[in-house]
Amino acid sequence: MNIVLDQFDKAILNTLQEDASISNLELSKKIGLSPSACLSRTKNLREQGIIRQFTTIVDEQKLGMETLVFALVDLTPLNRETMQSFLDVISQYPQIQECYTITGPHDYLLKIVAKDVKSYYSFIVDSLMNHPAVSDVQTCVVVGIEKRTTAVPTDL
Repeated sequence: MNIVLDQFDKAILNTLQEDASISNLELSKKIGLSPSACLSRTKNLREQGIIRQFTTIVDEQKLGMETLVFALVDLTPLNRETMQSFLDVISQYPQIQECYTITGPHDYLLKIVAKDVKSYYSFIVDSLMNHPAVSDVQTCVVVGIEKRTTAVPTDL
């Protein structure tokens, strides 16, 4: 489904992606619409599912999560049952922030935060590798974040 956005819808999305805590009055002034029109458009964007949620992004390092890891996970056998079982299990771990089913030589890509490498290792060995279908986990430890955004471009 291809949704057509006009300049005001794009301006609303871009502004809210920068700061979702902005008031409707501030938003309307910033993009040049009346507050009622701005509120109506924002509500419409939510109802269409374009805006999924408003959230707060927390600095994980300030909460003591010094290690960010991307883990490539392989399942054996790879079938609907083992996939669903794996997804049910990983949904219970808050340190797994994101999970993607991927193509190529691996089945899943996980984004995981941990206090340090030792606690990450313990999590992998004691939790993730305990799943009977997990046959391999390859780890990429992030040593520097060069770009990070949650904003989705509206003009591509």
